[in-house]
Amino acid sequence: MAKRLLVPAFALLLLAAPAALARRAGPRVGTDLKALDASVLAGLNAIRAAHGLVPLREDPALAAAAYAHSAQMVADGYFAHASLDGAPFWTRLSAYARGAPRGAWSAGENLLWASPGVDAAGALRLWMASPGHRANILAPRWREVGVAAIHAGAAPGTYGGRPVTVITVDFGAR
Repeated sequence: MAKRLLVPAFALLLLAAPAALARRAGPRVGTDLKALDASVLAGLNAIRAAHGLVPLREDPALAAAAYAHSAQMVADGYFAHASLDGAPFWTRLSAYARGAPRGAWSAGENLLWASPGVDAAGALRLWMASPGHRANILAPRWREVGVAAIHAGAAPGTYGGRPVTVITVDFGAR
C-alpha cells in the first residue's frame, strides 16, 4: 500500500503465503530473524537493480515502524495495513517521518505472513506476483526502507494458534 501524505492512497490486497511455499520449521531465534530482514533488503535491492532503480537505504525509523507493526499484529492476532485501532498505515508511519517537510513525505507498505520457514526468496516471489506489492518494490520514488520479521510459536486470532512469521516492509521517500 502506498500513500503520499495529504493525498489519496491506492489500495493493495493483503497477502498471505500459500501453503505450497510455506514449510514447517522450529522456532526462530532473533539472529535468524535479523538475517531474514537483511536478506529481504538485499533481495529488494537486487530486484530494483535489475530494473534500473536505485537501491533502498535502510532507515532506522522505518525499521522501528516495521518492527512495531509486525510485533503488534503477531501479539494481537490480526493481519492488516491498518493499526489495531483502525488507523491507516500512513498515520502510523507519519510518526516516523520526523524532519520531512509537511506533505513532502510518502510511504508504502508490504506485508506477509507465513510459516516460520519462510525465506527472503519466497517472500519476494510472493510480493512480485502481487501487482500492488510489485508496484511498491519497483516504485522509483522510494529511497528508504525498514524491514522487520517477527516470529511467534503460537500466534492468536487470524493465525489460529499456529506458529507464524510476519514480515513488514515500510518504504519511504522524503
